Amino acid sequence: MNPSASLTGSHRRTYEAIFRHPAVHNLAWRDVCALLGELGQVTEATNGHLKISRNGHTLTVHAPHTKEVGAPALLMELRHFLERSETSAAADRDAHWLVVIDHHEARLYQSELRGTVPHKIQPHSAHGHSLHPRTTHEFSRGQQKLDPAGFFESVATALGETGKILVFGCGQGTSGEMNQFLTWTTLHRPALTVRIIGAVVVDENHSTPAQLLAKARAFYAQVPATRLL
Repeated sequence: MNPSASLTGSHRRTYEAIFRHPAVHNLAWRDVCALLGELGQVTEATNGHLKISRNGHTLTVHAPHTKEVGAPALLMELRHFLERSETSAAADRDAHWLVVIDHHEARLYQSELRGTVPHKIQPHSAHGHSLHPRTTHEFSRGQQKLDPAGFFESVATALGETGKILVFGCGQGTSGEMNQFLTWTTLHRPALTVRIIGAVVVDENHSTPAQLLAKARAFYAQVPATRLL
């Protein structure tokens, strides 16, 4: 988290509350709107939606029916929007993303950066709590009460609206998270799907981050320039 240095008082407290772990359950929506208006622009769209703009990034959300931010998915959207909008959208337009995903977490890298620290997203329950399923078997049987759609939505939101995407996964058939994520994006985020230029099975448990990034850079280097436009 990189809170804006200019934030003070209630705005800073609201910003910090959005990123707090475990997730807060009494975050006032009016305080969130005030923060977003301080950082960017908030305009009313149709059907009760709000359009938030900041540094060239946009987010459209439906205002909650209560006075508080109750939905975990909405809180995740706000977190990822604030993170990615810290920098201008123009800086992300040519980004080469690497997503390393399994049943434990998704790690998001910008593959052209060496030594980069990944943004990590973990599966969470229907109540918004981060969970660590021990096995893919438990994930598929729902023994951990995971919300895979919410997990994939958080990953998709964090990837923003620009930049090409390469996905790495362990590749355990249709039950593997990489294939599940690709299927989900096709159905629910077609605009993101067209940005995915490849999906590669890797032995991530025996690969260092540096090795994964090197493999990603090599993949991007072999992709025809027309596919990166």
